[in-house]
Amino acid sequence: MTPKSVFPLLVAGPIAVVAAAGFLALAQESEPESQQAKPVTNDEFVSIFDGETLKGWDGDPKLWRVEDGAITGETSDADPIEYNTFLRWTDGEVDDFVLKLDYRIFGGNSGIQVRSFELEKPYAIGGYQADIDAEGKWAGTNYGEQFRGILAKRGQKTVIKEDGKPEITGELGDSDELAKVIKSQDWNHYEVIAKGNTITCKINGTVMSEITDEDTDTRRRAGLLALQLHHGPAMKVQFRNIELKRLPLGDLKKIVYVAGTPSHPPRAHEHNAGALLVAKLLNENHGDEVLVTPYLNGWPRDPSAFQNADAVVIQSDGGPKHPAFWHLRQIDYLREKGVGIGMIHYAVEMVPGETNDTLIKATGGAFEINYSVNPHWDANFGKLPGHPVARGVKPFDILDEWYFNMRFLPDMKGVTPILSAVPPDETMSRPDGHHSGNPEVRKMVAEQTPQHVCWVVERPDGGRGFGFTGMHFHDNWANDDMRKVVMNAICWIAGVEIPENGIETPTPTQEELDANLDPKPAPKPKKKAA
Repeated sequence: MTPKSVFPLLVAGPIAVVAAAGFLALAQESEPESQQAKPVTNDEFVSIFDGETLKGWDGDPKLWRVEDGAITGETSDADPIEYNTFLRWTDGEVDDFVLKLDYRIFGGNSGIQVRSFELEKPYAIGGYQADIDAEGKWAGTNYGEQFRGILAKRGQKTVIKEDGKPEITGELGDSDELAKVIKSQDWNHYEVIAKGNTITCKINGTVMSEITDEDTDTRRRAGLLALQLHHGPAMKVQFRNIELKRLPLGDLKKIVYVAGTPSHPPRAHEHNAGALLVAKLLNENHGDEVLVTPYLNGWPRDPSAFQNADAVVIQSDGGPKHPAFWHLRQIDYLREKGVGIGMIHYAVEMVPGETNDTLIKATGGAFEINYSVNPHWDANFGKLPGHPVARGVKPFDILDEWYFNMRFLPDMKGVTPILSAVPPDETMSRPDGHHSGNPEVRKMVAEQTPQHVCWVVERPDGGRGFGFTGMHFHDNWANDDMRKVVMNAICWIAGVEIPENGIETPTPTQEELDANLDPKPAPKPKKKAA
C-alpha cells in the first residue's frame, strides 16, 4: 500500500482535502524503503545479523568487526583484554526462543549469552552461557557467567536447586564422545533452545547439555543476548547465520509494549517513560502472570518482537507518525491470530481509510479527523460498567486530553464502553478543524451526550482490543483509578483473569515518574518586539 492508495479514502469535503494534503506530505516524508512490510509469522526464523555490518550489535569496536560475512571478535597478546568482554544484541531481549548460528573458533574460549544482564564494567555481561572453546573441552557446557558457575557440563542433564547448585538428573552421553561431532577451527552449527526454565544446548544436531533452573530467587526468564571474547591468550572467534525464533511462553502472558518517539514538551507524550513504567509495575507485581517487554522509540527493530506476543500495546503519536502506520500487515496478522491489541492516547489515530480501518478492526474504534476531537478537559467518570476492565476502579475525575466522538465498529458490535463522561461546553471553544470541532460533535456536546474515551472490544477472531484516549500527561500514571483502568485493559486483552479488585500496582513515586523522561529541546527564545 502506498500513501496515494490511503488518501483517496479520506472523508470528502474541502476541509478533509486540506487535511489530507497535510497528512500526505507528512506520510511521504516518513515513507520507508519498503512501504507496507510483509508480516513476520510466528513459525519462521528471522535473521538478527545482516552479514555486512554490526548494526543492532554493540561492543568494543577495537575487538569486534565483520569479516567474510561473519561477526568476528579478536584479541591480541600485544594488547590483552583485562576481563571477559561481549558484543551485545541491542535490538531486543530474549525470553523463550530457539537461536541458531554457525561459529568457528581459533584459540581460547567464547560463548553465547542468553537471558543475561549487564555488569558494571564496560561491555561486561553475566548470565547463562552456551559455552564454546577451541580445545573442545567445554563446548556445549551451560556455564553461569558471573552467575553460579558451571550449571551443566557437556553430557549432563541437570536441575538447579533452590540453593543454586546443579544436581545431575540424567546423562546425554560421554563428554569425549560428544566432542567428536565438533569440528576444530571449522564451522559448527550451534542451537540454543530456551523454553520455560529449561535451556538446551545443541552442536551440529547433537544435544550437549540441558538444565532446568528451579532456583526461583536467581533464575532468569528474559534478558540479553551477547557473544563473548575471553580474556587470556590471543584468540579469534566468528559467528554467522544468526537466526532467532521466539516460542510461546505458555505459563505467562507476553505483552509487547511499543513506545513512540518523543514529540511534545516535558511530561507530555512521554511514551518511552510510560512503557518502562508499565513494564516495571507489572513485571515486579504480577510477574507470575505476565511478562511485559518494552520496545522504545518506534516500531521494533527486532524482527522477532511479536512472534510470541499474547498482546501488543502501542503508546505513541498518531497519524503517519504512528509506529504501525507502515506495518498494517503485521497488525492484521496479529489480529487474525487472536493477539490482543491496545492503543493508548494519540495511538488511537491513524488516517481515515485503510490505516484507520486496521485500527478499528483490531481495537474496536479509532480517532477520525474532521469527526473526532482532542480537547483538554476535566472528565468525571461517575459510573463504571460491570466489565472486568472496570474491576476495582472507583469513580474519579481527572484533567487530560480526552479525545472523543470516536469512529467505532458498526453498531458498536462487540464494543463495551469503559470510561464515559459528558464533555463541558468549553471543549468546543476552538474553531472547526480536523481535530478540534465540527457541527455534529458540537450538537452532541450541547445535548450533553456522554462520550466514550476508553472502550474494549471482543473481536470475531476471538481476540480482544482496547482504546484509551487519555494519558497525554505522564504524571496521570499516579492516579490509582486511571492507572488501574489501563493495567486492567492491558492484562485483559492478553487473556489474564482480572481479579475482583483489578490489577493492583503501587502508586508510582515521584522518582519513578521522573525516570526515563525523554530529552526535550530547550524552548525557543521569544522574539523581542521591534
